[in-house]
Parts: sequence; C-alpha cells; structure tokens
Amino acid sequence: MIKAYFLSDIHIKDEKESNRAKLLLFLHEIENGIRPASHVFLVGDIFDLWIHNHAYFVDKYSKIVNAIRTVVNKGVEVHYFEGNHDLYLKKFWQQDVGVRVHDGPVFFNLGSKVVRVEHGDFMNPDDKGYLFLRKFLRSFPMTTVAKNLPGSIVQKIGERASRASRHYTSHQKKLEDQKVLAFMHNYAEEVVKERFFDFLISGHTHIRDEYIFSNAEGEEVVSINLGSWFDDQKVLCMTEEGYNFIDL
Repeated sequence: MIKAYFLSDIHIKDEKESNRAKLLLFLHEIENGIRPASHVFLVGDIFDLWIHNHAYFVDKYSKIVNAIRTVVNKGVEVHYFEGNHDLYLKKFWQQDVGVRVHDGPVFFNLGSKVVRVEHGDFMNPDDKGYLFLRKFLRSFPMTTVAKNLPGSIVQKIGERASRASRHYTSHQKKLEDQKVLAFMHNYAEEVVKERFFDFLISGHTHIRDEYIFSNAEGEEVVSINLGSWFDDQKVLCMTEEGYNFIDL
C-alpha cells in the first residue's frame, strides 16, 4: 500500500507557532493510524534553522523530533531533504532518529510511478550567487566549522544566515509569478531529459504549483511545487490512485 505525504517550507521558529502545532497533530495522526502512511517526505526548510546535531536544536524542537522518531518506529519510511535553512542533518536525523537524509535530488519508485524529489534550490540556474553560496555552505571546511563551534555561536551565525536566506526567498516570491513559474517549469522539462520520472516534487520557491507537460516521447510528466505554510497549511498526498493536496 502506497500512501505518501510530502511537505516543505514550514520554517518553524519557536514553540508558540500554530504551524508547529499543526505539524505535531499531523504526525500524531500518522502515529495513531488516523492518517495511514507508507512514506513521509520532508522536502526541506521544515525548521527556520537547524544545523548539525547541536543540542540547542535537538532540545528546542524535541517534541517534533520525538513525534518523527515515533512515526519511524511505527514502520513509516521518512525522508528528510536538506534545504537552505536545515543543513548537515545526517549525524542526528539519520543516525539517531532513523530518518533517511538527502542533500540533493533522489528518485523513488512509489507503486507504478517514478518520483523525483528535491528541495528545489537548483531550479534557477541563473542565480549564480545563491548556487555558489549553497556549494560553499556544504563544503568540507564549513561542515567542520559547523560541527565544532559551540552551539550558541552556531545559533547566532545560523540565525543571521537564515534571515538572509528568508529575505532571498521573499524576494523570489515578489518577482513576477510568470518569471518564477517559467524557470520552475523549464527546470522540470530539462531534468526529465536526463532521467525519466512521472512526478517532480519540490519546494523552496514558496509558490504552490502544478505543471503537466509531455516529454519528447509523449509521456505525461507532472511537476508539483509544494509551496509553503506561510499562506496556508497543505500536504500533498500521493497514492496509486492519484494525488491531491489536503488541508490541515
């Protein structure tokens, strides 16, 4: 039985946010079988900031961590894609919690469908500055620095970087919708040439979108951007029968 849920760009910052409560309720419903699930895909920027396995983040978001751990222990396959606000996740999320962590696009066979999942921050090839920054932040020296600095310092540096990244994404959303949609759609049309997929699921741009097109062989391809939880709280649900966004 395939019943996969996809969510991204929640940007949880503190314990008081309503989005945090909605995420916890969603996870508890999966845990208790109210929402049966085979897979949960966290497609990046779930938190407004999470860096490495520092105790500051583990303690701050302990209820969410424990809820996801319980879902994993129930046998649900959980995948976490690093975004531009959550970095160096493998040490804690994969090794300690049992979530499968990815830092780039990954292909999945969900029933009869091939699904490519990624955070979506590769979609605009003209944004050389961001792509350089992304590569730099994931370089070995930066990984070492993030791992060894005290948590309080990482928090301060990370919060400044998070604000800058959030400003960038807000600027993206202020661009003409057609420009943003154009590079999203063009990206889907190009990457399907490299390796076929039925669905491309992404986030990052904060613009919820469904784009259906045909590849060179005439096969139908669907590109879905999950949007963010800033405007409304929706999760994409995919089964063998089809897919739809559900409200939380």
